[in-house]
Amino acid sequence: MSNIQDKVVIITGASSGIGEVAAKELASKGAKLVLAARREDRLQKLQEEVEQSGGTAIYKVTDVTSHEQVEELASYALQEFGKIDVLINNAGVMPQSFLFKKKINEWDMMIDINIKGLLYGIAAVLPAMREQKSGHIINLSSIAGHNVYPGGTVYCATKHAVRAITEGLRQEEAISGTQIRTTNISPGAVSTELTEGITDAELKQAYDELYQGAIKAESIARAIAFAIEEPGDVAINEMIIRPTTQQA
Repeated sequence: MSNIQDKVVIITGASSGIGEVAAKELASKGAKLVLAARREDRLQKLQEEVEQSGGTAIYKVTDVTSHEQVEELASYALQEFGKIDVLINNAGVMPQSFLFKKKINEWDMMIDINIKGLLYGIAAVLPAMREQKSGHIINLSSIAGHNVYPGGTVYCATKHAVRAITEGLRQEEAISGTQIRTTNISPGAVSTELTEGITDAELKQAYDELYQGAIKAESIARAIAFAIEEPGDVAINEMIIRPTTQQA
């Protein structure tokens, strides 16, 4: 039997891209899904697709920048399924711009979603995971969490933060003996809607060219499934996944 079978998995940013594809991958392996995103029409459609394929899924419209909404999401999962086995912190945005352009609203958005939203997710599920003495928190960072490049300074900072938070959580839970696993996944160029949030025309063109060689989101979904699939005493802590031809 798959180690994913009957695991309750919360996925943020489930309405498109990696989140959507990961939901379908995990549902095919028997996971019970709790889908979260802001676009209800997308969530409804995904839930229907999962159920039509024989899977189990519920959803809750959630804005990860709201601590209260993320707490309500975790409570909903516990109410419906009685446990939370896995949290996939997938929600994220990637506007790119040079600092001198002072796109402060975009900086705030990245910090609120990429960092604070991720922390809210961890805070919401940790009490239940600690009580059951098991759990798995999977955070989606980026290759930008390993490198820094012009035009991506703030985005890189947020994704470095994701890696730091994931490692700090790993160490804290290792000390406590709760058997909570952590996984940081750093994708390179992946074919999703992420680049649509770039408002700088010059940088958008450069990213459109880079993303011509992007890999499919299914590759990241399989990596997520692999990390979950490992036995409970094994933690896949870090994965970098990018196109073979991507240089940086």
